[in-house]
Amino acid sequence: MLNAKYQLKRPRQFEVCYEDITFDDTHIIVRPTYLSICNADQRYYQGLRPEEVLKKKLPMALIHEAIGKVVYDPTGTYEIGQKVVMIPNLPCEKDEIIPENYLRSSKFRASGTDGFMQEYVKTTLNRIVPLPEGINNVVAAFTEIVSVSYHALTRFDSIAHARRNTIGIWGDGNLGYITSLLFKKRFPDSKVVVFGMNENKLSDFTFVDETYLITEIPEDFHMDHAFECCGGSGAPKAINQIIDYIHPEGTISILGVTEELAPINTRMVLEKGLRIFGSSRSGREDFEGLLHLYEMHPDVVEYLENIVGSQIHVREVKDITTAFEEDIHKLIGKTIMIWDK
Repeated sequence: MLNAKYQLKRPRQFEVCYEDITFDDTHIIVRPTYLSICNADQRYYQGLRPEEVLKKKLPMALIHEAIGKVVYDPTGTYEIGQKVVMIPNLPCEKDEIIPENYLRSSKFRASGTDGFMQEYVKTTLNRIVPLPEGINNVVAAFTEIVSVSYHALTRFDSIAHARRNTIGIWGDGNLGYITSLLFKKRFPDSKVVVFGMNENKLSDFTFVDETYLITEIPEDFHMDHAFECCGGSGAPKAINQIIDYIHPEGTISILGVTEELAPINTRMVLEKGLRIFGSSRSGREDFEGLLHLYEMHPDVVEYLENIVGSQIHVREVKDITTAFEEDIHKLIGKTIMIWDK
């Protein structure tokens, strides 16, 4: 079967290439239906990665957040047409200690290997998860980024000490919104306080206990643990503010991605005995746990609908470019491509 891949050849230029997909007894074929643009995709599209990285990884099909419908399953596990969430992490081995998303040997779609911006995706049974009935397709499209926050909270629960009276979350964008929403749902007894730079964005965090601009933090504010969800140039300032306001023995979870080194106040890290850990990507268990949470708490999906931005029907290459260009200028929200190809 002939398959069309929509690859980024160079920054801001997509092209179509074709390959044959062969049917076998072990691989499932999924037709993507809803795809979500991530900041990582934008860094490739805009050419914001280092030149040597772009030369090494392009051309490449972007997008690692997507759902689709099964069109071929030789194992009989799924019905034809059944909706599934696709997992972009592609582990090549198993380790007793290191999970799949941290193994250096693992591949990741849209980061060195082709992502989901294809007419059909050939994958294995353990790289798809059934989508529960009734879940909004547009929200389901960005399950992957939500699973990253879910994964970070699972790690937090195993690392942080038990005093969790007040939690600070830095970041008023999509990642901060998702992380604070999931935290409040998974740890309802904790007081969740969100810090950001935009008062209008903070007004959308109606499910948390308090919000503050980072320039107006009360002098007497303190917290037990914190999450950094800013990334970019804002990461160093956020991390150092967290160090200033966190109680001794607190845990700092870093989720934001930055291309630059982030200098931090190591003296206070030492004096307070702080724990700092990073979380990146997610694994199958995180996808399964998150989808179960969606079923148990339908209001989580309803809140996530608030960060849906543009929805663009894609029928040809120029529509992909339109989606990426619109996504650049968004204030907040996820840009969704409805794959009508």
